[in-house]
Amino acid sequence: MRNNMTNKTRNHMIGRVMTAVLCACLSLLSVRAQNNIIDEVIWVVGDEAILRSEVEEERLRAQYEGQPIAGDPYCIIPEQIAIQKLFLHQAELDSVEANESSVSHQVDMRINYYISQIGSKEKMEEYFRKTQTEIREEMMVSVRNQMIIQQMQQKLTENIKPTPSEIRKFYETLPADSLPLIPAQVEVQILSFEPSVPVEETERIKSSLREFTERINSGSADFSMLARLYSEDTESAKRGGELGFVGKGQLVSEFAEVAFNLTDPRKVSRIVQTEYGYHIIQLIEKRGDRINCRHILLRPRVSATDKIRAIQRLDSIVQVVDSGLITFEQAVLFYSQDKDTRLNAGLMTNQNSGSSKFEYQDLPSDIAKQVYNMQVGEISKPFVMMDKQRNREICAVVRLRSRTDVHRANLTDDFQVIRRMLEQKLSVEFLDQWIRRKQTEVYVQIDPEWSGCDFQYPGWIH
Repeated sequence: MRNNMTNKTRNHMIGRVMTAVLCACLSLLSVRAQNNIIDEVIWVVGDEAILRSEVEEERLRAQYEGQPIAGDPYCIIPEQIAIQKLFLHQAELDSVEANESSVSHQVDMRINYYISQIGSKEKMEEYFRKTQTEIREEMMVSVRNQMIIQQMQQKLTENIKPTPSEIRKFYETLPADSLPLIPAQVEVQILSFEPSVPVEETERIKSSLREFTERINSGSADFSMLARLYSEDTESAKRGGELGFVGKGQLVSEFAEVAFNLTDPRKVSRIVQTEYGYHIIQLIEKRGDRINCRHILLRPRVSATDKIRAIQRLDSIVQVVDSGLITFEQAVLFYSQDKDTRLNAGLMTNQNSGSSKFEYQDLPSDIAKQVYNMQVGEISKPFVMMDKQRNREICAVVRLRSRTDVHRANLTDDFQVIRRMLEQKLSVEFLDQWIRRKQTEVYVQIDPEWSGCDFQYPGWIH
């Protein structure tokens, strides 16, 4: 495998790899449970050891996920782990720590995702061949380290802020064919509101939730079972209404206020109204400033008649704008119920980029259909669309504020794109030099069997 290996060592390594592959076929997702590999320390970086089992685990994970490794995995993987430990070592010196609440939240999200995909906590434990506690502990270490490394890299590169002059010079050095192709982008303004819900429909929803509460309190029905059958929060319904551990800031305020005041897991909360609909909540467990609870969500239905009335109202607003009595921006401020855009002249924000520019595929499909053939400045006809974030129907009109056709990135239209390209280049170069310098400052010891590699950073061996 490496040039300086003897045939005996080579054969031993091949045999060991074949054994590992066989084990991977039996249980690729529980590689840490493989007990047939004799573990040993192969690298030491500072005070941290790198184990043979860590390398095997990463190799099998990459193999399972179909990630190619460009070279000898027994050279590349230990070096990658060593680089991570350099950042962790510096983070310890600089007192850089992960936010434990964020770590727990990320781990809980992953575990809840696994449970939702696999079907249940028990099936997840069988799948990974570990208890949920063991899975969580391993994830906590991995996620915590990832967050610390990311924060350390951000801290090291935080002062890399090229000037406009440097950005222009960088742009001038780029070959035309190396500039990224910027897809067609649009800016869209929206004016929307919800059709009114009749009082009778609201009372129907509340009556159903009161009936659920009575059945749960009397013991004739289980909260989890009712959530699976009736809750309109489809994701949590798969888990019997369970949300997983969350902090107060992760919940809408009306829901959080009630949920965090629950103390008895046997009790069901009062009916809570939020922007998503109406809920009843049951406490599962509290851990410090985090809570795990179940809920059942029901949403009022809007009748066809109410939608028609809302469409007619929007049509009247558009006619007033077209007459010139008010601008579209003023109409948004006066009439729109969209709290995310109302105070920003209706301008939608791309959650992926943080900018106001959207590629067509990033827009909600109902809006993309409207603006695709519109002219800049044109206002659409009123239409009904699904607000996927809140999973409810709204009525809206949109205005195409601007359109940029497909083009190669340039300084006039895409200054921020060019700036990010230069920042990324300078950050990579800075971190590369930092790693080379750090190698000379940190104690590194490599087992001779693992040292005959063409490392990306040769400075490991002094």
